[in-house]
Amino acid sequence: MRRTVALVMGISAALALATTAGAAVLGDRDPAPAVSAGSREPATAGQGAPQAAPAGEAATVAQPEATAQRPDTTVRKAGRAEAGRVEAAHAVLGYLDADRTATLRYPGAEYVKVHFSQLLLLPGDYLTVSDPKRTEVHRIDGDPVGSVLGTAGRWAMSVTGDTAVVELHSSRLDLLGLSGTVAKLGVVIDKVTRGFTESERGAASDAYQREKRQAARTGREESICGSDEKADAVCYRTTEPVVYRRSKAVARMLIGGVELCTAWRVGPKNLLLTNNHCVADKSETGDAEVWFNYQCAECGGYDVFRPTKVWLSELLATDRTLDFSLFSVTDFALVEKFGYLELDLRRPEKGEELYIPQHPAGAPAMVAVSSDRDRAGNCAVESNSYDGYADDTDISYYCDTEGGSSGSPVLSRRTNKVIALHHFGGCPNSGVRMELISKKIADLR
Repeated sequence: MRRTVALVMGISAALALATTAGAAVLGDRDPAPAVSAGSREPATAGQGAPQAAPAGEAATVAQPEATAQRPDTTVRKAGRAEAGRVEAAHAVLGYLDADRTATLRYPGAEYVKVHFSQLLLLPGDYLTVSDPKRTEVHRIDGDPVGSVLGTAGRWAMSVTGDTAVVELHSSRLDLLGLSGTVAKLGVVIDKVTRGFTESERGAASDAYQREKRQAARTGREESICGSDEKADAVCYRTTEPVVYRRSKAVARMLIGGVELCTAWRVGPKNLLLTNNHCVADKSETGDAEVWFNYQCAECGGYDVFRPTKVWLSELLATDRTLDFSLFSVTDFALVEKFGYLELDLRRPEKGEELYIPQHPAGAPAMVAVSSDRDRAGNCAVESNSYDGYADDTDISYYCDTEGGSSGSPVLSRRTNKVIALHHFGGCPNSGVRMELISKKIADLR
């Protein structure tokens, strides 16, 4: 009896709050024009809108139209690399005779990330967002009072691969005549972000290179200097085991579902560093994913380890002039095993050899070690007194980088510690000296 009373009170609170916030409820929505029955293939561009799935069946969201026909209008932030596109979607999951599962498929996409415009669940119920084989599963717990989203909505963690399956898990209680009320609860999916396909990645890379050449006049665009001599991190597993181990502490960042940077663990605590131009304020922390162990399994191969994904939790310190942001992550215990990097708090010497673990263009972890622009064949400090956003804040080097490498650690081969925070380039590329950043974050470390 107490369970029933609590359930009634929870439903009533959810509906009252939804009305106050102006959130749409399932009972007020028309059937979704972009949803087809689960037994049918997703519609392709030019076929017209499919019909809504019959009640109670799983729904499959239609494939988006061709990129050329649907220009992406997402606003990008300077200094970040593109990762994918925002696509409109529409699927409804609910109670009683409503669908409990929706499958969103974008053939060839690197990942799929689902957005909920409404998330009203009964107490104890929850969602999972997974790949079809459920090798990657992310849970979203329901709280009918706290989950009324208004216009802001909530993003789920991305799912690697081109298909995301969203499932509503419910205890299916005897609702004692509350069916009319419960019918207004449920989940609405209104959009997704999805990673580029292989052809789109190639087009984005070409566009990036053109923009880089145009921006090179300013000397502030990350660059490949001479031939691109970066290599997969795993290529160094045997020949340079220390370099390989250090790369494990470096993570790919997916920001807003469509943009990329690099971050890394600094010290044994729950602390990570990236650039200020990657994450500058708290408004950008709500949907920033941090992927660890996103690495190729073999040198030059195509198989990639399934990454361990956590959310950016709290922005702890940031500085525009020194272009850094220090933050923590959720579920820190999941990523402790990948190790951390230590800081080298001195001005490096001219000619000192370096290496940079990074995620260029969001690729699986790579390391820049060699350089055909340096006399000895290894990338090294070109200048230890280089101007960044202020005078004499940086070191410069010809280590190869690309968009998405922003926020990478620059390590000394002498100490295998981080001596600079990579942030821009133009051949030479440059990073902020770590002894300057360390003074700003000493109390937090």
